[in-house]
Formats: sequence, C-alpha cells, structure tokens
Amino acid sequence: MRALIAGMGNIFESDDGFGTAVLTELARLSPPRDTEVVDFGIRGVHLAYQLLDGYDLVVIVDAVHRDGPPGTLYVIEHGAAPEEPATDPLPMMDAHDMTPDEVLALVPQLGGTLGRVVVVGCEPEVVAPGMDLSESVARSVEAAARLAIDVVEQAQLLSASDRLQLC
Repeated sequence: MRALIAGMGNIFESDDGFGTAVLTELARLSPPRDTEVVDFGIRGVHLAYQLLDGYDLVVIVDAVHRDGPPGTLYVIEHGAAPEEPATDPLPMMDAHDMTPDEVLALVPQLGGTLGRVVVVGCEPEVVAPGMDLSESVARSVEAAARLAIDVVEQAQLLSASDRLQLC
C-alpha cells in the first residue's frame, strides 16, 4: 500500500503553517513504512501533480476552519472523486493559493485518479502575517503527527487483512 502524508499551508501566515510544523514532527517520530512525507506548503499544484503517481492513501495535514476551539484536531474523510474527469478547460488558478479541495479536484482533470483521502486538520487561532504558531495550535502539533501516523497504520492493517482474505 502506497501512502503519502502531505503538509499544506503558508508558514508566513501564523497558524496556516500548521502542516509544515506537523511534518517536522513526523520526521522526529518516524513515519510508517511505504509512506512518503512531503511538505508542499503553498505549492498545491505540485501536490496535484504528485498525486498523479497514484497513492492508495493520501493524508493531507492543514489548518482547517470548522468553528471549533483553536487547536481542535479533526480527521476528515474526503468525499469520493467524480468518476469521469471534467471536460471543461482548466480554469486559471493561482498555484500558490489552492485549497485542498481545489487540489483534489484538479487531479482528475489532469488525468489521474484519487485513492482514499483523509485530512488531519487543526482549527487555527490566528491566520495573519507571522511565522509562529499560536500556543493552542502549537500544542496540537505532536498529537496531529501521531494522528496522521495512526491513519496510515490503520489503512495498512486493513490492506494487509484484505490481502490475507484473498489468499
């Protein structure tokens, strides 16, 4: 099973740099086997092209507004992608300002398919110019890294179980 843990966000916008902070923590914790860990930052279009390589599981780590208390962590299962790519021409987009939903919608338009996508998100407190995470978000970084690892390890266990049942 191929997995990708992808960090997204802008390190120059305070809590929007959450994804990068979590990926730094993941390096310390050692990600699961067969898992690529890449910080895409504000390069959403690069993530879309990376997803063309085909992954069974993609875990996107990013700041997520859900109106909860700052620092709240969320595990969000992304909805299924459309069966057929859109035939409309690709719209003009800012490659440095793409939301995760826009990145994922771009993949079928580029001819790729998506496997399972899970977002590990954190409710930001401050999204404004600055390079430090707020205290509430900084306290959630290690737990978010462990959540991302847990999502991958659970998927690997299910995949191994499925292979055993096929034998």
